[in-house]
Amino acid sequence: MECNKDEALRAKEIAEKKFLERDLNGAKKFALKAQNLFPALEGICQMIATLDVYLASEEIAVGEKDWYAILSLSVSANEDTVKKQYRKLALQLHPDKNRSVGAEGAFKLISEAWSVLSDKSRRMLYDQKRSAKGFSQKTSQPNKNNNVPSNANGFYNFVNTAASKAQTVKKSTYVTPALCI
Repeated sequence: MECNKDEALRAKEIAEKKFLERDLNGAKKFALKAQNLFPALEGICQMIATLDVYLASEEIAVGEKDWYAILSLSVSANEDTVKKQYRKLALQLHPDKNRSVGAEGAFKLISEAWSVLSDKSRRMLYDQKRSAKGFSQKTSQPNKNNNVPSNANGFYNFVNTAASKAQTVKKSTYVTPALCI
């Protein structure tokens, strides 16, 4: 077991080096390797949480950082959920508790996310920008029956109608990443 600890320490050092080189994906890969080798390694959970925040901060929504991704929340999260998640991350990432590389910057990022998402007016404005960006306006032609296919020649096409009714649409779900406690 001690040899795993040595390998885990080496992987953690490589992760720190990758972080300083701004290779966040590589850093996370080695941090996860260190955690798999020796889960009780001191500070590895905090390092992974720090890297998760930095990786989420690279996602851009409406010309700015995706504040929901930074806090690992879905867009539909209520005020209490936002508050709980912020507190959880703040405890994990506070520079007094987290000595891993980049912890201070990650704490600043979650603090910025909290300042936007906890203020009702700022959050509403941010959500409006997000929904406007993803909004695509559909135009319909007047007096056109949408139930009739465009290639209809006056005869009802039973084959195409049955096939279209058989198709189903899957809904996507948001999955929050698990954090160490």
